[in-house]
Amino acid sequence: MSNQAMSNQAMSNQAMSNQAMSKQGLFVGLVTLDLVYLVKDLPQYNQKIVALEDSMTAGGPATNAAVTFSYLGDSATLLASVGQHPSRQLVLADLQGVAIADLAPTRTQPISISSILVTQSTGERAIVSRNAVQAQAPATAIPCDILRRREIVLIDGHQMAVGQVIAAQSKAQKIPVVLDGGSWKAGFEEVLPYVDYAICSANFHPPQCGTVAEVFDYLIALKIPHIAITNGSQPIQYFHQGNRGQIAVPPVQPVDTLGAGDIFHGAFCHFILRTHFLEALTQAAVVAGRSCQSFGTRQWMDQ
Repeated sequence: MSNQAMSNQAMSNQAMSNQAMSKQGLFVGLVTLDLVYLVKDLPQYNQKIVALEDSMTAGGPATNAAVTFSYLGDSATLLASVGQHPSRQLVLADLQGVAIADLAPTRTQPISISSILVTQSTGERAIVSRNAVQAQAPATAIPCDILRRREIVLIDGHQMAVGQVIAAQSKAQKIPVVLDGGSWKAGFEEVLPYVDYAICSANFHPPQCGTVAEVFDYLIALKIPHIAITNGSQPIQYFHQGNRGQIAVPPVQPVDTLGAGDIFHGAFCHFILRTHFLEALTQAAVVAGRSCQSFGTRQWMDQ
């Protein structure tokens, strides 16, 4: 059996064994309908091209993280604006066991659509999306008892008013809060004081922060105890127990990097409930690397 096959089998066995000790996670933020196309090259101006492959799935940082958390054997609830437009059914059909807590159940506008082109030779992606700019929910939309029995909470910042309240309530109830810091968003300054694990990308730049060192200094000053910054295939940089260090990322030949960061966050939420910070980062990197070896954000789960 190949090393890859053994790794896939081990991950599948672990997911099944974890069913007996399933954890409860809440994922707060964005849901989209993703239309993804694999292309040989990006189109030029006024050019039509034929895709090599396509897929239609639910997307968004919190959504992909929730699906990953669920796939690994845990119970995920997505707190997002979904509504009652027919596009809802397309999203729900792809969520693979993730429960929905709808922030806008009477909303009639369609779910935000992301159009994504993945370049075959590099696995890099180009994305056009409106995200949640027209689907912001007030904090009053938060369902009662949404944090009941939760063991971890992830906030991606796309529902900022809701995220700010959920972060504060989670801290008060001693529920660990994970920040998905894909990029800086206005309002994060109200969330960060309640964060236990800040897992950020190299594109996360708080105000007046232009370097990784400055980002670490900014987050450490807020007394966030556990910080990690990912940068694709480059080592993960971290701050933990007062120390800085790096964790190597397993080398892979990427087919598609779409959603890898989201999948990393979902896997991290799964592993941090079972092991220590550095091991959770290491295991999450393995899962994210596996996802990059298949087209789209779901195929890796079937291989």
